[in-house]
Amino acid sequence: MLRSTCITRWRVFPQCAVIGVIASIALTPQAFAATDDAVADAVADAIADTVTPIISPYDSRDYRVLTLENGLNVLLVSDPEADKAAASMNVRVGSAQDPDDLKGLAHFLEHMLFLGTEPYPESDAYQRYISNNAGSHNAFTAQQDTNYFFDIEPSALPGALDRFSEFFLSPLFNADHLESERNIVHSEYMARIRDESRRENDVLNQLLNPDNPTTGFAVGSRETLASPPEGEATLRERVIDFYHQHYDANVMNLAIVAPQPLDQLEEWVAERFADIPDNDLSVPTIDAPLVDSDTLPRYIERQSLQDRRQLRFYFPVPDPTDDYRTKPTQVIAHLLGDEGEGSLLAVLRDAGLADGLSAGVGRGDGNEALFTISISLTPAGAERLDDIEATLFAAIDQLRNDGLAEWRYEEQAKLNEQAFRFQQYGAPQQEATRLSMSLSRYPVEDVQYAAYRMDGPDAERQQVYLDALTPDNMLRFYSAPDIESDTVSPWFNTQWDEQVPEQPGQPLSGLALPGPNPFIASDLTLLEGQDERPSLLVETPSFTAWHMQDERFNTPTVEWRVSLQSPTASYSAHEAVLTRLLASWLNDSLNESLYPAWLAGQSFSAYPHARGITLSFSGWRDGQTPLIEQALEQLESAEITDSAFERVRYQLQREWRNAPQASLYGQASRTLGEALLTPQWSTAELLAASERFDSGHLEDFRQRFLDNLYVDAMAVGNLDADLAREQTQLMRTRLKPRLNRDDIANLTPLAASDEHSVLHPHSSRDESLVLRYLQGRDQTPEEQATTAVIAQWLETPFYQQLRTEQQLGYIVNAGYSPLLEAPGVALMVQSPDVDSGTIAERMDVFLDEANQRLEQLSDADLAPYRQAVHDQLRQRDTSLAGMANRYWQATALEDVRFDRRDQLAELVLNVSLEDIKALWPSLREHTLDIRFNPGDEPSDVSDYREERSPLPKVRDDNA
Repeated sequence: MLRSTCITRWRVFPQCAVIGVIASIALTPQAFAATDDAVADAVADAIADTVTPIISPYDSRDYRVLTLENGLNVLLVSDPEADKAAASMNVRVGSAQDPDDLKGLAHFLEHMLFLGTEPYPESDAYQRYISNNAGSHNAFTAQQDTNYFFDIEPSALPGALDRFSEFFLSPLFNADHLESERNIVHSEYMARIRDESRRENDVLNQLLNPDNPTTGFAVGSRETLASPPEGEATLRERVIDFYHQHYDANVMNLAIVAPQPLDQLEEWVAERFADIPDNDLSVPTIDAPLVDSDTLPRYIERQSLQDRRQLRFYFPVPDPTDDYRTKPTQVIAHLLGDEGEGSLLAVLRDAGLADGLSAGVGRGDGNEALFTISISLTPAGAERLDDIEATLFAAIDQLRNDGLAEWRYEEQAKLNEQAFRFQQYGAPQQEATRLSMSLSRYPVEDVQYAAYRMDGPDAERQQVYLDALTPDNMLRFYSAPDIESDTVSPWFNTQWDEQVPEQPGQPLSGLALPGPNPFIASDLTLLEGQDERPSLLVETPSFTAWHMQDERFNTPTVEWRVSLQSPTASYSAHEAVLTRLLASWLNDSLNESLYPAWLAGQSFSAYPHARGITLSFSGWRDGQTPLIEQALEQLESAEITDSAFERVRYQLQREWRNAPQASLYGQASRTLGEALLTPQWSTAELLAASERFDSGHLEDFRQRFLDNLYVDAMAVGNLDADLAREQTQLMRTRLKPRLNRDDIANLTPLAASDEHSVLHPHSSRDESLVLRYLQGRDQTPEEQATTAVIAQWLETPFYQQLRTEQQLGYIVNAGYSPLLEAPGVALMVQSPDVDSGTIAERMDVFLDEANQRLEQLSDADLAPYRQAVHDQLRQRDTSLAGMANRYWQATALEDVRFDRRDQLAELVLNVSLEDIKALWPSLREHTLDIRFNPGDEPSDVSDYREERSPLPKVRDDNA
């Protein structure tokens, strides 16, 4: 997988050891002690140094940073509560090291390492082991990094490390799969060829310094990875040469997050990774400037495929990575990216020229980077690019005059310290990947602290960055669908042209710097008390609220979810559009006033759904009550202006117009939901319905909506029942719900036809796809458990056969895919050059072979698949928001149960071979294909949906 460049904001295996373990099985008990001593001595000999990093006072995990004798840096994190173990190896080599005659070689090498090693020669040995032990794996190649990572059931970690470490010791560079993997890389390239970010980056690379190695084509294709002429080194030989030239322990950084003790993890690492070669390599550096300053300023326009207008300003600046202790760009990016009253965005929004803005530093190469201001334009804004530019430089001049007062830096530092003190950690795999990347860039003591650290302002360095933000040091980049040019970028086929501005623009008035942030929390006391799961706090016919006090995440924050439900929210496409407009308007109308709250750790959002609108409040307990009150008051009585209405309608219409350009697999998934869930409306239906409305219609709908409500609410976090009850009473008083839960229609799963049906999405993509959905017989937990085990059993062989062996495409997967409580298995293949009919035939063959495999399956064979599903279901929540969302989803079901996941996990362990064989024929019979070839006419999905009946909730034993 190739990782694309993005803007970031400051807010980042010895074989002898294995043989020794195997041989020790035959030794006497007395010999074990001697062997253990020998292993301990070998471990000690392999480790050159250990360090402990700076961590949050509420981080109870144990840390250890090792440097092995071969130069490999290793960060170990022992988390006794983790229910997954994870590892990530970051290699400080990427596409910037590609040779000129083999673009994409670093990425191709990443793919080849997965295809077998000397101790594990099968091409799917690693993948199969990970999958059979409730794990997942992947890798990505960036400009200066290649990162390999996995997670797994903790008891299987030693075996996973055995296989993982051999990537860097004895890869086979499997000659039998060289051609197929080249095709897979090409498929990945084609799957991304219409991505707007890659298209823009392709043009940008033509404008940057060609001598800078980060400006090359990174993905690779059949063309760039073609076999060299006869007599020259073969492609496989070039891959091996690249590996030996660039892969070395000195440029690798390993991070492991697992529940085992540090000493145990240290022993495993030393045994498996100490023999990675030490060739005395160092991290490659880049000396060539990213931009030739003599070419600036430049004014570029390029064609976008989507109906979206963007204006970006790129300024070459020093790469700020090494300045992480003082963060000289933090306050500058914060003030230019501000969205509050008087900000650059607020002024442009009020003039009807823009509806979004971000600022930050990206594209760093260790020497230089690009400071980027990105503005999402309205059609009116697209006509006034020069005025927008002039207003940007007026905002920059304002910073020079008064923007860098020391109190602003101190305020940012305080917010960073609060965030660091109460940071919540992601899943082990996410943590391991982040930490291995951090270990490769920062001193070991700062691997956790670097992103938050602000030791004090460096006025001299801040001035360096401000001095770079000038019209003479600018690359202005405008993207729109109506741009046409004969100049086309080489890899992503993007039309672009260079322009000269006709006359200087006129800056808009109204710019003002923000004052001190009034929302910064002061009471960050952690309240003691831990509930096992949510319990009823208030229960009336028209209002139900649950509460769960939590301290396990060591953060004084609260997650509130409030669902405003109305019978007509999705009754028709028109009502569904109005529901979406109301939610979008509420977000838009509160953006300026609540932006400082977001900066201070409080956030609010409203999102639409089939039953109405959910209000989500996340952040510090201290100060959340007035935030709730302000949002409810705005919803109830704020004016809906014509300009605000037109702005949010344009944003929604833009999203719906662009839907056919979205990822093809995303379109297929949406079409599946439209076919088998009701009520649902297609983007085409929503777009058509939106044309007839004005602000008066939305005002009328708001009143109707608020007059006919039923409300569900839930608070999960570090608040006691008294505060939750007080906030609940505030909601009841403001909202005045009057309907009952039974008045609200449910989103209903429908039964797939027993005739194999095919539907086509409304798409303008150039690839082909088949999404085959195999549906269960009913919505019982037992059916869900059995279907999930079947999906787990199909996952690895489906990937191995249709992707690795048959090379049908880059996007190939099989997995459990329920629609609400309706169980199902989804098989997906997206291909750049194989039509959907052929893909469907290959799926038929795979499923027919699965029939035969099933006949030979034993209960012992089934056991690891049951266990893998069980372990996935029992994974702990790794964030307060994640836990709150999981419990909140349970309230949408008729039978509200917060132990549903645990119940399903236990049922999975009881799934028998007979259960699998009984369900399998029905899954084969009740299928729906979403297929697409370029040029296919979209199906009328509503006709299919209207002929369906609800999927039974309970099992019909007579069926």
